[in-house]
Amino acid sequence: MSSATQSPPLTAPPTPRISAHGATRKHVWALLGICALAAVLYGWALDSGNYANAYYSAAVKSMTGSFTNFLFAAGDPAGVVTAAKPPLAFWPQVLMVWLFGFHSWSIMLPQVIEGVAAVFLVHRTVRLWAGENVALLASLILALTPVTVAINRSNNTDTLLVLLLVAAAYAGTRAVHTGNGRWLYLSAFYVGCGFMTKLMAAWVVVPAIAVVYLVCGTATVKRRVADLLGAGAVLAVTSFWWPVLFDLWSGRKPFMGATMNGGALENIFGYNGFGKIFNFGQQYGGSGLNVQLAAVGMSGGEPTITRMFALEAGGQISWLLPLSLLVLAVVGAAGYRRLWHAIPGDRLRRAGWLLWGTWLLVTIAVFSFTEGIFHPYYTTSLAPAISAISAAGLMGLWREYRDGAGRAWVLLPAAVAVTAAWAVVLISRDASWHGWTRWVVLVTAALAVLGLVAGRQAAGGHATVGRWALLAGVVSMLLTPAVWSAGTAIEHKTNGGFPSAGPPNEALNALTRGELPPGVRIPGMEDVQSRPPRGGGFAGTTLSAENRKLLDYAVRNSGNAEIALAIEGGGLAASSFIIDSDAVVVSMGGYLGADNAPSVGRLRQWVAQGKLRFVLSAAPGGPRMGGIAGMGGERQKERVAWVEGNCSVVDPATYGGTPPQERLLPLPSFGDATLYRCG
Repeated sequence: MSSATQSPPLTAPPTPRISAHGATRKHVWALLGICALAAVLYGWALDSGNYANAYYSAAVKSMTGSFTNFLFAAGDPAGVVTAAKPPLAFWPQVLMVWLFGFHSWSIMLPQVIEGVAAVFLVHRTVRLWAGENVALLASLILALTPVTVAINRSNNTDTLLVLLLVAAAYAGTRAVHTGNGRWLYLSAFYVGCGFMTKLMAAWVVVPAIAVVYLVCGTATVKRRVADLLGAGAVLAVTSFWWPVLFDLWSGRKPFMGATMNGGALENIFGYNGFGKIFNFGQQYGGSGLNVQLAAVGMSGGEPTITRMFALEAGGQISWLLPLSLLVLAVVGAAGYRRLWHAIPGDRLRRAGWLLWGTWLLVTIAVFSFTEGIFHPYYTTSLAPAISAISAAGLMGLWREYRDGAGRAWVLLPAAVAVTAAWAVVLISRDASWHGWTRWVVLVTAALAVLGLVAGRQAAGGHATVGRWALLAGVVSMLLTPAVWSAGTAIEHKTNGGFPSAGPPNEALNALTRGELPPGVRIPGMEDVQSRPPRGGGFAGTTLSAENRKLLDYAVRNSGNAEIALAIEGGGLAASSFIIDSDAVVVSMGGYLGADNAPSVGRLRQWVAQGKLRFVLSAAPGGPRMGGIAGMGGERQKERVAWVEGNCSVVDPATYGGTPPQERLLPLPSFGDATLYRCG
């Protein structure tokens, strides 16, 4: 039995001070190999024509048109409404489009670069804390995290967000190591840039960085507090300069999407900010999909403490989460014993555990209890913390196994067993997709556990036996995440604006075609379910033949009008028109059609001034449940009614089209889309 003066589990030698030349050649090559692996996973088939999130791709193309479109992240070429997000994540994509032209690969290339940069920067950050070997393992774990592969193959904002958060962690670690407050200011700057990328999602790391600097910094308490206040000022300026500029801008600018009154600060403190956490502002103007999010794989599950392990998010992020939580529990117990027995500890090692542990626990708490919209791909923000904690924890457990004299050595085989058991649970949720890995994981983990136990019993040789058993244990932990990541990259593409790893989301794919998810039936509508909607569904990147004909007709007959076509249904409806043509079109109503942009008054003004001649809206008698105008609420109803009352229907035969469908599924689609001539 260990005495009170023995070092507790996960005790390690003082953190190595690593110079610029501290890595050996094999370490350098290993890091390059991991970064190359990440590049392959993130960039596989980059030129396949997959525009991923069509809404954001349309915004990127629109932002290339003018300075104000670029500055304010316009969602359509006419600059009527924004993409409802700050512009920072889109600016690198716009730059690539300016350099190489508008292609799917030019939009995705910055995502690949940012994803690989995050893998590299995790290595550099963990290296400062725990050494080369742990840093390499942490970077490998991040590269193979399934949801990270999925999100880095998309043009969503989370890729840049993760890179900036890791950069903030690196600068925060430097601040603790050097005692220089300027590193802390740089950390705050990176978090502020994260806010410019995805608003309050960036602030989840603020408690981690603040706590670690306050507790582990070397300066006086007064100096540390002053540095934190200064960093807070940097964070505030970096976070809010753009929304303040937007709201004070007196010239022409787009309407801020996802708001009632068009202000950026309203967006931050409403729908895209606190509204996401506390579930208010979600139904701005009456917006909402006509199907349950859970039915199409867009839900993040119920807000409970087990959300990260649930069906929706578990396979995306939780493969090593039990291991991470076990490690943190052991580290916490060790820290308590140090305090109780006045055992000196290593300040910089303590700083690493505080940084990554606080990041993990705070983010889990926020995500688990978010009451508003929560998508599983948000969990990619957990990946750096899980990677660092898992890697450092495994190395710490290995040292205790190899050198410890008490019973704490059993923690390593226990960690392998628990992680493998959870992997089997995750795989078994849908064994039709690489279910074979269950048996490989079970066998490999069993051999690892038996080897570790046998190694401790072998006189004088347990280190050699244990080393091979540890390798088998790591393989059992990373095998299925690696297979899922490779399958996500090679076997199927991301699901548009809602990327996910693992089995393809056929329910969401059906929704984008305007069809019901597989196996779902609506009594009495069998005839409608048997055929796809005329014109297809929303969120596509290629114009259907029907929509191509009507757009060409509108362009030919618009004369000198500035706007070729205004499209009801928001950016989801207009995305294919913007991506697959060079016409100036307006996506009326923002994302889902709920925004008051353009208002009825502005529509009337456009028509009177000859700026607009054609509108694509719901067939007379609409809007109705489903179709082109079934999601936008009261503001959309006002526009639809005005168009129907003040414009004339263009006979589809005029442009070679087909009549709108009278009966529709309760899903967004072009089934009832009708071309109107105004003025």
